[in-house]
Amino acid sequence: MTRNRIAPRLGLLVGSTLVACSLVPLGTAAAGADDGAASAANGGGTGSATTAPRLSFADPTTEATFGPAYQAALKNLLVTNTVPFDDATYNQSGLMTADPATFVKAGGGYPQPWTRDASVNSWNAASLLEPEVARNTLWSAVDKDDQGRLQVKQDDQTWDQVVWVTSAWNHYLVTGDRSFLADAFQTAKNTLAIRLANSDPGLNPDFGLFTGPSFFNDGVAGYPAPPADPTESLGSGSFSYPGIRAGMFLSTNELYYAAFENAANMARALGRPASEVTGYLSRAATLKATINARFWNPKTGLYRYFVLPDGTTGDYQEGTGLAFAILFGIADERQTRSILKNTHLMDEGVADVYPDFERYSTDQPGRHNAIVWPVVEGFWGSAAAQGGDQTAFATNLAGLAHQADANSGFWEIYNGSTGVVDGGYQRLGDDLTFHWGSQPDQTWSATAYLRQIYDGVFGIGYTEHGLELTPTLPMGWGDVTLSDLRYRDANLTVRLHGAGDRIASVRLDGRHRASAEIPANLRGRHVVDVTLVGGTNGDRDDDGLEDRADRCPDQAGTHALQGCPASQRIQAEDALNEGGVKTNVNHTGYDGKAFVDGVWSTGASSTYRLNLRPARSTGTLTVRYANANGADATLSLYVDGTRVRQLSLPANDDGSWDTWSTFRLPALTLHGQHPTVSLRMDDGDSGRVNLDWVGFGS
Repeated sequence: MTRNRIAPRLGLLVGSTLVACSLVPLGTAAAGADDGAASAANGGGTGSATTAPRLSFADPTTEATFGPAYQAALKNLLVTNTVPFDDATYNQSGLMTADPATFVKAGGGYPQPWTRDASVNSWNAASLLEPEVARNTLWSAVDKDDQGRLQVKQDDQTWDQVVWVTSAWNHYLVTGDRSFLADAFQTAKNTLAIRLANSDPGLNPDFGLFTGPSFFNDGVAGYPAPPADPTESLGSGSFSYPGIRAGMFLSTNELYYAAFENAANMARALGRPASEVTGYLSRAATLKATINARFWNPKTGLYRYFVLPDGTTGDYQEGTGLAFAILFGIADERQTRSILKNTHLMDEGVADVYPDFERYSTDQPGRHNAIVWPVVEGFWGSAAAQGGDQTAFATNLAGLAHQADANSGFWEIYNGSTGVVDGGYQRLGDDLTFHWGSQPDQTWSATAYLRQIYDGVFGIGYTEHGLELTPTLPMGWGDVTLSDLRYRDANLTVRLHGAGDRIASVRLDGRHRASAEIPANLRGRHVVDVTLVGGTNGDRDDDGLEDRADRCPDQAGTHALQGCPASQRIQAEDALNEGGVKTNVNHTGYDGKAFVDGVWSTGASSTYRLNLRPARSTGTLTVRYANANGADATLSLYVDGTRVRQLSLPANDDGSWDTWSTFRLPALTLHGQHPTVSLRMDDGDSGRVNLDWVGFGS
């Protein structure tokens, strides 16, 4: 069942009222608090000067599963994509500051923030990790009308305008910035007035729903025909299609609901007239009831994707729409359980929209159809945690970590069946099909992962009076610590013990507390210990070993290795790939779901974590690779981070990248139960090989 929260999550964002409680004398430093700090690496981009919270799992296998992706996500947000802005171009609101003179861009291939990306990234993580940068990022999406009134920038992507309101309310709850709140309310008020005054898209009075494309699907590949057309004859943008403009979509209407709720929250917090507060709340309540009446399908146990003006409905699964229904409290507990039970998940996670439309297929998935976007997975994971489905949450977070680890960081889109980096397809007329690229270093992919760590694992939520913890720690992960968590004037170390999503006890600086609420005026360093119970003891990886006894609960393994995978063959797509190494399927003959390429420059590496018994083993290392360069290729072999020797991988005889070869290195001695073997391109190595798998055995 759903977790019992004092304020509903996105109580974080919706309906956040909580009476502050007194935890400890304010300003009292924690005895024995961790004084260390992990500063975000400064390299590549301008970066942020913030100190990032450190994540550490007591269990080494869990640390290996989630730690590298966490570090990659922090670097993505705080270094790579926190960049200087051009004041003349972006500061049209006049509210961006020169200290810092940075904002968060959308990611590789997208140098601007964009309203939707700015809102999602601030909401997911930036407002917590770098609040001043997040504030600039939110204001970069705002300008003024001809009378000098603040408004979210007006363009054809109206759904972006309303998600800004939710993100802005969240930013206030995180920071307590009253000056920001005052300007944000005026922006929200003016923007919602514009939306209510428009009819194309706008409110359809016959249905009581807002028209216009769905929140995430700005591309026509996210819609069946109708409301699109089978050949996508009007171009890639969804707004070009009259049927889509006139359609009413689940996620967009949910965002309008949240915007009205959060405008009411802003008005109440600012002491605005009661009539203003109740006006927004009345609109929200009416819209919530209409969403449930028009979109809920009791036969499928899910919300529909769309309703068209002629009454036609679309019973597709919209990933963000289903997640928002839970996060915003539109779905009740019964509906929440039904959504989590009945939503179809692809092999690599929840789809943008499922199933394939007629013009697409498993071999050619639509760019916004049955394909996996990490940003959608982030919302889905949070919804699973909030809905009390520990297994769905654990599986989702492990999947996101795997996608990042296998592909040198966070990409834009992945194939839902193979997990390979894949931008998806789009029709261009009757015959031509365009295959999009998937961009690297996508900020909202990284912040989706951070969201699930902060909001999911640690259950960090915000109210007007403080921070509350409602964690979810899946069975088999062991204890976990988040240190140097900066919340206003406090520096918190949060330690989770046990497993589950029900709090058995809370201690603040060693003293028992009745709740896991941290008042907003707490100052100094403090340690919070939360013990959890109610862990779901299933078999997430379906290897016949209960999660409680499984040392690798999210990787199918063997009983002989306590649930961890055998080391005779570890697929390259399951390795920790860095320095540009990523998955691909553009050649044949590989084993497993994919192979990896990108071993093209110094620092590129593929690291394999082995599972051995006994702790000291001597055996043969086997590498399956492809080398069509016409000459031997060299890579350096590392064991547990120490260089052992250079490997020479002979070229194949036919010059084809579809031909695979095997290299064997005998008499290699490894130590420990979980040694690592890395193939790395160092200075002096030629690289330029594809890798299929690595194995170790007698």
